[in-house]
Amino acid sequence: MPDLVRIDPASKVPPYEQIRAAIAHAAAQGELPVGHKLPTVRALAEELSVAVNTAARAYRELEQAGVVETRGRSGTFVAAGSDRQRAAARTAARQYADVIAGLGLDRREALGIVRAALER
Repeated sequence: MPDLVRIDPASKVPPYEQIRAAIAHAAAQGELPVGHKLPTVRALAEELSVAVNTAARAYRELEQAGVVETRGRSGTFVAAGSDRQRAAARTAARQYADVIAGLGLDRREALGIVRAALER
């Protein structure tokens, strides 16, 4: 996670906001894929040398925005995505459907290709 999140102590932006923005950006760009497990609040705080409450606030705000979801003791994970990400997925699906139609493949084969790609 330190590769994606860097705290600039000289910045006027509070550390929790730097963390929140970096994780939100990484999730939106696919650098943190849906379902990716994030470090615990304590582990993140230690990695970034910030207070536990700072990391907790960043996670809280990310959860409120729908970027991450907390699954009890299982941890915090990148959520299924924002409306913008879902819209991008729908656009990609439409483009794929157009390509498949152009190739003349049947629906069953097209779905099999998608299933195999998602399982890799």
